[in-house]
Amino acid sequence: MQNTAGPAFLADCPTRLSTEILADKWSALVLFGLSQRPRRHGELIEAIGGISRKVLTQTLRRLQQYGLIERDAETARQVEYRLTDLGQTLIEPIEVLTSWARDHGAAVADFQEAAEAGSAGGPPRDVPEVADGAGEPTRHGSARSST
Repeated sequence: MQNTAGPAFLADCPTRLSTEILADKWSALVLFGLSQRPRRHGELIEAIGGISRKVLTQTLRRLQQYGLIERDAETARQVEYRLTDLGQTLIEPIEVLTSWARDHGAAVADFQEAAEAGSAGGPPRDVPEVADGAGEPTRHGSARSST
């Protein structure tokens, strides 16, 4: 089978930057938090559980440098952040990833728990079952017959 990824594996490929942006958990959450409407810094803190003010500020600056959000400051105390047209194009992929996480998050947590139990010297645990594309359960790492 031919490698269809093409230049995505090259170090200077722009797809790496895109992947880096979406791989950062805070970036995806901030972008999603701004998807409905512009928000102020404090509103984003409330909307995104677990993010510190410092990390939010760093994330907002980085997303602004990438051209994905813009900072609208009427005064020093009235600053809002909003998605740019370019940032708006990431909402659909983020929604797809969110849907995948909703559908498969429990399976990922089960695998993680099984791996941690196995590395702690405990008895081996069954590998969790996950649904394949056809909705049929399959064990991770097992080969399915094509009959």
